[in-house]
Amino acid sequence: MPPAESPVLSAVPGISWPAIPAANGAALLSVLFQLEQSQWWPLDRLLLRQREQLAALLAHAAAQVPFYRERLAGGLAQLPQTEDWQKAWRQIPILRREEIQAADASGAMLAERLPAGHGEWREIYTSGSTGSPIRSVRSQLWELIWSAFTVRDHLWHRRDLGGTFAAIRESGKGKALWPDGTTAPSWGYSTDAVFATGPLVALNITTPIEQQVEWLLRRDPDYLLTHSSIARLLAEACRAGGVRPTRLRQVITISENLRPGVREACQAAWGVPLVDIYSTREAGYLALQCPDHEHYHVQAEGVFLEVLREDGEPCGPGEVGRVVVTPLHNLAMPLIRYDIGDLAEVGEACSCGRGLPVLRRILGRTQNMLVLPKGDRHWPLLASSDLQAMTEAAPPLRGYQIVQRAIDRLELRLVVAQPLSEAEEDAITRWAKAKFGEAFRVDLAFLSELPRSAAGKFEDFLCEVP
Repeated sequence: MPPAESPVLSAVPGISWPAIPAANGAALLSVLFQLEQSQWWPLDRLLLRQREQLAALLAHAAAQVPFYRERLAGGLAQLPQTEDWQKAWRQIPILRREEIQAADASGAMLAERLPAGHGEWREIYTSGSTGSPIRSVRSQLWELIWSAFTVRDHLWHRRDLGGTFAAIRESGKGKALWPDGTTAPSWGYSTDAVFATGPLVALNITTPIEQQVEWLLRRDPDYLLTHSSIARLLAEACRAGGVRPTRLRQVITISENLRPGVREACQAAWGVPLVDIYSTREAGYLALQCPDHEHYHVQAEGVFLEVLREDGEPCGPGEVGRVVVTPLHNLAMPLIRYDIGDLAEVGEACSCGRGLPVLRRILGRTQNMLVLPKGDRHWPLLASSDLQAMTEAAPPLRGYQIVQRAIDRLELRLVVAQPLSEAEEDAITRWAKAKFGEAFRVDLAFLSELPRSAAGKFEDFLCEVP
C-alpha cells in the first residue's frame, strides 16, 4: 500500500475516506489489485495466463492487421492448449526493426479496428539509439497497463509518493533549461488517476554536469530519475566537491544499460541505493529490479519475453541470449516476437518468492558487440576492475567512450582534466590492447565532452563494423 502521506484521491464530492476514485483510477486500481496477486504465482500459472492472452492477440492480429494476415497464415495464429504450446509459438517468425519500418510505411502495421474499450490511439517514436527510429502506435488501454507497472515499481521500492521526484531525462531543444528547469504539481499521469503525490521537477539532460549538480542541490529531491551515465557523473562530481542533496533517498535509472560501478558510485557519494528499470518506448516495461535483490523480474503480466540462443531455443539460467518481446495488450500496433536488439542473461528463480521470471543482467545492444579480426563477436563489458585499471593508467581521465572504427582499429575517446603525458598515453593504449586484443590498432581522441544520442543516451562502446 502507498504510504500515509499519499492517500488515494476521491472523485466523489463529500467523500474523502475511504476514497472513491474516478473511472480511470478505478480501472488502474483493478489492475494493481491483480498484479499484487499474480506476482506470487508460480511460473506455470503465469505461463497459462500468458498463453491465453497471446492467443487473443494472435487472433486479433490475423484478423485486423494487414501485415500479420500473411505472416500468421498456415495455422500460426492458433496456439495449442497443450503444455508444449511454446514450441508452436516459436514457429512464428521473429520480427525485425526493418520489417516494422517497411510495413509501417504503407500502414500495414496498424489494426484496421480496435475492440471496444481500448480507447483512442497514441503515436510515439523510439529514440533511434540503434540508428533506426521507428513509429509506435498504442492504445489508451495499453497506456493504462503502462501506468500500472509504473505504480508497481513505486510500491515495490517503497517510495514516499509525497516526496519530490526529480527527473533529468528531457532532451528536447529549449525544454527544461537550467537554472530553473520545470516544475509540475504531481509525479505524472501514471499516478494522477489514483494518488496524491508531491511535485515533479525536471532538467534537460544536455545541461553541463556542473550546472546539473547545482540544480540538484538547490532542488534537493527525495528521488532522482536519470540515465545511468548521468547518475555516475553526478555522483562523482558531488563526491569530489564534498556535497550531496540532503533529502535524496534513491536513484532510479532508465534508458541506458546499467554499467559496472554506477551503483557503487551512488552509494559512495550519497549513501543511497540505485534501482534500475528495463523498458523500451515501443514495448513498455520489460523488467523491474527486484525489491530485495539487484537482478530483474520480467513483467510477465504485460509482456511475453524470450531470451533465445543462436538456434532459437530458450536460454537457461546463466546463459546469455537475444531478447525477443511480445507486448500482450497493445492491439493497435501488435509487435509479435519483436527482436529489440538486446542481449540479456537469464537468472535462477528468485528467493523473494515471486514467480516472475528473472533476468540476471541486461548486457545491451547486439550491434555494439566487439568484432574480432577473425570475425567472432564478443560483448565488450567493462568490469569494475577494468575501469580501475583504466583510471590508474591515466589518472586525469574523466570520461571515456570506445569506438570500433574497423575490424582491426579502436578509437578511445577521452575527456581528461589535463593533457596526458606520453607515459600515460602509452599506458592507456597498453590497457586497451590487453583488454581487447593485441591485434587492434588503438587511436586516442581527446574531446571536451562525449557525444550522446538525440534522446540524451550514452553508449560507452560503439561498433561501426557492419
